[in-house]
Amino acid sequence: MDPVLLRSFVAVARALSFTRAAESLGLRQSTVSQHVRKLEDQVGRVLLVRDTHSVALTGDGEAMVEFAATILDAGDRAVAHFRGARVRGRLRFGVSEDLVLTRLPTILDDFRRRHPGVDLELTVGLSETLEAALDAGELDLLFAKRSPGRRGGTPVWHDRFVWVAAPGFPLDGHTVPLVCYPPPSLSRAAAITALEAAGLSWRMACTSGSLSGLRAAALAGLGVVAHAETLIPGGLVPVQGLPALHDFDFVLQTGRRTLTAPAEALASAISESAATLRTPTPRLGDPERH
Repeated sequence: MDPVLLRSFVAVARALSFTRAAESLGLRQSTVSQHVRKLEDQVGRVLLVRDTHSVALTGDGEAMVEFAATILDAGDRAVAHFRGARVRGRLRFGVSEDLVLTRLPTILDDFRRRHPGVDLELTVGLSETLEAALDAGELDLLFAKRSPGRRGGTPVWHDRFVWVAAPGFPLDGHTVPLVCYPPPSLSRAAAITALEAAGLSWRMACTSGSLSGLRAAALAGLGVVAHAETLIPGGLVPVQGLPALHDFDFVLQTGRRTLTAPAEALASAISESAATLRTPTPRLGDPERH
């Protein structure tokens, strides 16, 4: 497969936009469109669904992203090997709990293969706890939700908290049962603040320090969870009838003014793959969720 066609396709898949893909590649939009069409002709499958307003990956398109990344990575590693341009060093990377169950492991695997000389020290936790570690000089790079009032960092995408629970979970209209992380937790604080501002009573039905624990408790019908809209855990669905929760940004933050080479390489990899990290929000015509 022609790497030129693959690079154009991957750029569109990551940006979900032909315009932004063309800008990132320094090509005309018509050229990028032509590359994608040629690739679709080669494989005999539709890889992207596009209209005047949006671009989305088909199932075959998602598979092609994986194949293209592997093919392009092999070429990049070959070039880096013969040019001697290798990134080396130790990278202390912090990531919030809700991002671990996304495609982040795929990105880290790709990063490891591209930069085998980097030793990665991974810390998973709550956003505010990780921000404190970053400020204390214990982390080089942080990928997490940004706390209210905190400045700096590079936004990766904008999101908002929504209420989720097991399908058919009943709200009795009196006391709202919450399933939350322990403090400090941005989602916990958002849930309690919204309920109290609306004059609704609540009780802490379950507390867990892990996303898998929150998901298990919610699936068991113990209560509702305030969670990032684009990263709703499998099996859980949005809940209507509760007060709206606030917006926030997932950002990359660093404790230094100048990024180290390993931190800069990983930050670029995450930014380029942001579109594949997010879980698509429900489309019009999907089954109604209660």
